[in-house]
Amino acid sequence: MQPPITIGTVLQNRYRIIQILGQGGFGRTYLAEDQRRFNELCAIKELLSTVTEASAWEKAQELFHREAAILYQIEHPQVPRFRERFEQDQRLCLVQDYVAGKTYRDLLTERQAINQTFTETEVLQLMRSLLPVLEHIHSRGIIHRDISPENIILRDSDTKPVLIDFGVVKELATRLQSPDSTLPITTVGKLGYSPSEQMQTGQAYPSSDLYALAVTAIVLLTGKEPNALFDQNQLTWNWQRWVKVNPQFAMVLNRMLNHLPSDRYQSATSVIQALQADQSSVSAPDVSNLQTMAVGRAPNPVSPPAASNKPDPVIPPSRTSSVLDNPLAIGAIGSAVVILAGFGSWALVSSIRSQSNAPSETAPPQTFPSPVISGGTTFTSTPTPTATSDEPVISNKRLRLGASNITTVEDTLKANQIIQYTFFGQEGAKLTTFIEQGSGILLTVLDPNQQPIDNSSQQVTSYEGTLPVSGRYTIQLTLVTGVAESNYNLNVALEKPVQPTPTETPTPIETPTPIFTETPTPTETPTPIETPTPIFTEIPTPTPTTGAEETFPPADVTPQPFSGQRN
Repeated sequence: MQPPITIGTVLQNRYRIIQILGQGGFGRTYLAEDQRRFNELCAIKELLSTVTEASAWEKAQELFHREAAILYQIEHPQVPRFRERFEQDQRLCLVQDYVAGKTYRDLLTERQAINQTFTETEVLQLMRSLLPVLEHIHSRGIIHRDISPENIILRDSDTKPVLIDFGVVKELATRLQSPDSTLPITTVGKLGYSPSEQMQTGQAYPSSDLYALAVTAIVLLTGKEPNALFDQNQLTWNWQRWVKVNPQFAMVLNRMLNHLPSDRYQSATSVIQALQADQSSVSAPDVSNLQTMAVGRAPNPVSPPAASNKPDPVIPPSRTSSVLDNPLAIGAIGSAVVILAGFGSWALVSSIRSQSNAPSETAPPQTFPSPVISGGTTFTSTPTPTATSDEPVISNKRLRLGASNITTVEDTLKANQIIQYTFFGQEGAKLTTFIEQGSGILLTVLDPNQQPIDNSSQQVTSYEGTLPVSGRYTIQLTLVTGVAESNYNLNVALEKPVQPTPTETPTPIETPTPIFTETPTPTETPTPIETPTPIFTEIPTPTPTTGAEETFPPADVTPQPFSGQRN
């Protein structure tokens, strides 16, 4: 087996390996940068093959190319897109999109840390979002085979669940271990989540994926693992002792969990329809409980006439003609219509004025006789929705961080109450906030658009992150269901963004190529010859004679010959 690819290695002159995301018996998964797509992140799956013979390697390559083509049929926004396959240095690799987010296993662990699990509404939303994905892959003859909380990611970009780690990849990796083998393939699936037909015989159907999705749902609802929910002796699921859900929803889940594949729903579309029927049955009582406020009351209730075979009553002609032929009767009828119309208008205006001037939203509606205009038309006003006691009371408070940008708020949160602390934050500032000494209190950090900053800032006990934009942010505190009141300490710290000091990029100076010149050999300086000091011969001065001084003739006088005599 080849060692893992070294971090920093560039594959296909394109994909630079950043880190190893996971490793198992079937292969390795790397996080890489696609240098041809502006360093976009991607995932590379290396399928390990132990064959060394040339013939076996050729069969492994053929199997890899044929089976990997199945993955390219999947084109759904909630499935990571498979980009390409390649071989390098006898490594078989698949490239697919990288999904940034948390798995539902991680999310469940976070909930369990504060004694919470997923709600029925959240699990319903998860199933409604994933069932169309299963319908898409099943229509192409692909079975996932490995659905579990570990293989569903809540994507950060749009908070949608994404289905990852298809079992077909693991099956392909298994077959690459021994391409010539005729033995049954090792079972692909997760114990407790995959049904018996898949774990025992390796057979998988669309209903097998529906079974695994239902197990995932009850694990998220109860916070219990499958071995704690399944009775091995009775071969039944006993999850409803741990959580109460709508009976219709429980019926759908139990049918998906049936031991026999033939007794389950046979397609994801069937489950979608069953959940829609469940939703309509749940919402029907809410519609029937709506009350209307009538301005007037008709003498008799308005109801559709019952079907009857009796002929319609006929007014005798003589009576009709007698009334219409009487001018006084016609005048009386006209006057009555005008009076009734005026009275109806007065009643309608009075009703509207009385509602607008009502001292309380819960005051009982006033009733008036139904104004009837010609033709028997009855006017009723549109009911005005009234405030109910179930609506939470929202308290908005200004958060004063002070010069140090750190503060602690002590207060009490009661049931049916939401407390919101607002503060101004700059883009890039680091926010740290957590709840201390508060039982059953959760916080949510909202951006200036009143939307959660990210997935990790919703319904948590602590948050640490960087503010994406400048504006007024909100820390919202709520109580979990079942807690009546709780004291708390809210700690908030806001670290100002560090302004980077712009550094001038030095212009690279071309280093000149040094030119080597021959260093001249220094000429030996001759030793100076010492000039001999001239020797002056002292000319003896003639000794003067006593009483006489010797005189010399001028230079231009010719000396006379010396006679040897002195005068």
